[in-house]
Amino acid sequence: MASLFARLRHLSVKRLISKSTRTVAGQVLVFQVALVVLLVACGVFALILQSERDSSAEARRRSTAVAETFAHSPGVLAALQTPDPSEILQPLTEAARRAADVDFIVVMDTTGIRYTHPLPDRIGKRFVGEIGPSLAGRVYVESVDGPLGREVQATVPVENADSEVVALVSAGMKVKNVESQLNQQLPIILGAGAGALALSAGVTALVGRRLRRQTHSLAPDEMALMYEHHDTVLHSVREGVLIVSADGRLMLANDEARRLLELPPDIEGRLVSDLPGLDPETKALLASGREASDEVHLAGERLIAVNQRPTGREGGPRETVVTLRDSTELQAVTGRAEVARERLRLLYDAGLHIGTTLDVLRTADELARVPIPRFADFVTVDLADVVLHGEEPAPTGTDMRRAAVSGIVDDHPLTAQGRLFDYLPSTPQARGYGSGRSQLVSDLPTAVGWRVQDPERAKAIIDYGIHSLITAPIQARGVVLGMASFWRTQQHECFNEEDVSLAEELVARAAISIDNARRYTREHALAVTLQRSLLPQAMPEQNALDIAYRYLPAQSGVGGDWFDVIPMPGSRVALAVGDVVGHGLHAAATMGRLRTAVHNFSALDLPPDELLSHLDDLVGSIDQSEAAESAAGVVGATCLYGIYDPVTRRYVMARAGHLAPALVRPDGTVTFPDVPAGPPLGLGGMPFQTAELCLAEGTQLVLYTDGLIEDRRRDLDVGLELLRDALTGKPGRPPEETCQDVLDSVLPGRPKDDVALLVASTRQLPPDRIADWDVPPDPAAVAGMRDAVSRQLEAWDLSELGFTIELILSELITNAIRYGSGPIHVRLIRDRTLICEVADGSSTSPHLRYAATTDEGGRGLFLVSQMAERWGTRYTPQGKVPGPPRTGRPRATARPTIGAA
Repeated sequence: MASLFARLRHLSVKRLISKSTRTVAGQVLVFQVALVVLLVACGVFALILQSERDSSAEARRRSTAVAETFAHSPGVLAALQTPDPSEILQPLTEAARRAADVDFIVVMDTTGIRYTHPLPDRIGKRFVGEIGPSLAGRVYVESVDGPLGREVQATVPVENADSEVVALVSAGMKVKNVESQLNQQLPIILGAGAGALALSAGVTALVGRRLRRQTHSLAPDEMALMYEHHDTVLHSVREGVLIVSADGRLMLANDEARRLLELPPDIEGRLVSDLPGLDPETKALLASGREASDEVHLAGERLIAVNQRPTGREGGPRETVVTLRDSTELQAVTGRAEVARERLRLLYDAGLHIGTTLDVLRTADELARVPIPRFADFVTVDLADVVLHGEEPAPTGTDMRRAAVSGIVDDHPLTAQGRLFDYLPSTPQARGYGSGRSQLVSDLPTAVGWRVQDPERAKAIIDYGIHSLITAPIQARGVVLGMASFWRTQQHECFNEEDVSLAEELVARAAISIDNARRYTREHALAVTLQRSLLPQAMPEQNALDIAYRYLPAQSGVGGDWFDVIPMPGSRVALAVGDVVGHGLHAAATMGRLRTAVHNFSALDLPPDELLSHLDDLVGSIDQSEAAESAAGVVGATCLYGIYDPVTRRYVMARAGHLAPALVRPDGTVTFPDVPAGPPLGLGGMPFQTAELCLAEGTQLVLYTDGLIEDRRRDLDVGLELLRDALTGKPGRPPEETCQDVLDSVLPGRPKDDVALLVASTRQLPPDRIADWDVPPDPAAVAGMRDAVSRQLEAWDLSELGFTIELILSELITNAIRYGSGPIHVRLIRDRTLICEVADGSSTSPHLRYAATTDEGGRGLFLVSQMAERWGTRYTPQGKVPGPPRTGRPRATARPTIGAA
């Protein structure tokens, strides 16, 4: 409709000019000018005809002609509609009277009150004469004695377009002047006619100009077309249209507006405040005239969107145009769309916040928290108890444990978390668990089956205001793991079938995460069990070190961290800490292989650098074999290996890509010794170097893996400083306390890697437990050594071991004199076992032989191996040390050891 008005309004100027003669204003102008000309001509012609009659008849005719002429003048009706008709008509009547040569022309209303008169003091007074016939629409001529004397007057009605008499015009003249003036005033009458014609033409031109402005110079056919379009569009659009005047009256209402507002037929012209069926806010809006955009108001049972704009541009009337649109269905659709958006948002949040970890209980708690309070007021999650341990659940709802419970408040009557119970067959949980389908209980107070589980608690739930329940099975891969129950109170409406679908979708998303967490729990438990079985189950018995340890598996999976404490010949103890980069069974299995290799290499009594070299070769061969099978290699394994001797208080160590240990001295100071850093195991190509330290008794060795100090949220240096702070300033602290303090102070809150920590406090073997002698390279010296050793055993109260030790020493010293080279040295160490060592300068290692019956020799080492618990050889910088360890009371040992140093 607006486009139509704009199109009609912007017609080209040329087109309007070319059609100006066909416009409504032009046609009205031509018609009025022709009418005035005709009337004037008729009046003059009538006067000429009447001049030939008698004076009385002439007067009647002239009066009638003048009255009729003036009554039908185009400007008379317009003047009568003005507030003061006398102001306009008095000059006109006087001019017409003089022009028509009559004595008076009086214009009066239908009651006879004069608007004009030749005597101004007579204006406003009642007309003298009969007006009844004229009010009936007839011209009435009479003779009366008026203010001017004996007069002949004609009274003519003035009618509007509907032929209604709206005024009267009376013209007359004195009888005595008729005849004399007729001939004299004929030119004047003609001039007056011309003047009236000019005046009428001017008034008509003004009216035509205004009409052209109002009709925009439209031709009648164009106006008819515009009206047809206007009427068609106005009453055909599906929007209500109202036009309200400045004083708050309804000027126009189309059919749609009448339908939407249920308006009566005669509504135009009434105040909008009187419109029936509208709420006060809507009436106030329509009456205010202010701008409004899509404001929603109530009209009966409809929601109406109201748009309101003021008009009055280009000098038009100040009105407002109102459009109305029924938004009831739109609001309903919008409401459903909003509900759908909220549900999609809830499912989106569930995808973000459920299953953030591989922890069954935490995932269940996330499922319980996400729907609150948008979907439910309380949520409980019950899982089969075996699911919490990573096992497959049973097909029946027995041994269920409350894994999580959450709600809008903490004070609620629902079963607390952690309780173990069985679902009874009548409960919706049992039905859902057995069938694998969700159960809806929309009205809990009237339901019966769910009360059987716990009648007292059921009553408390009802009294609390919980009135509706949905219980959905948590199932993955066709296996039901548990049940999730959604509870609503009076703050929400009862659950319906649509809510069941949403609950199932929420639970389905959580079920996958819970099942993954369950399977991870099982695999993690298996891996941890395997890993712990590969780690030391107990510390070996030894007197060199006071040892405490901690091992913490990673939460995200087992790793390859390990440690070991290995007793060595001569009361020495080897400490080893290592790390295989990565997690899972492969890392754990690789760790077991490396730990076994360290045990085997340490049995050869190799120094730390040589042991790491052999270990590096082993890892390299493992990498090559596994790479050929397209398996993950062991690249990234590290190791720190050191040997402590309680006799000399020497600690020799080497490392392969591992972190240096921390030393806590007896005064409480902490240092990190400078140990040459070798490459990680498996890279090869570079030798390993050792570092040797002399440790005071009571010094604590702190060996650890990188999981203790490394974290994504802090630098390595920060972790080392935290470790230093945790170890500093507490001299004499037991290793157990040191372990716990270090973990409490240094370990991150949720470590991502496993942690191995080994704390060893050094001890020194007392000098009275060590006896040693230098032996001359003479076979006769054997007897003297037997006597010396016997006296030492008596001093140690070990006389019962004399025969065994004498026999072992005789064989070992004799072999050293016959087959070795000087110097020869004998040492006895009384520890948990009695250790006997015979050292010589030769690097040749003796071998155990089994002599035949006819052989004269070869039985010495055999006798040593039979009498000693264990024997061996270790190399030293001066040669070798053979000897039989571990024999005596109750575990006294004589050990010929051959080792390298």
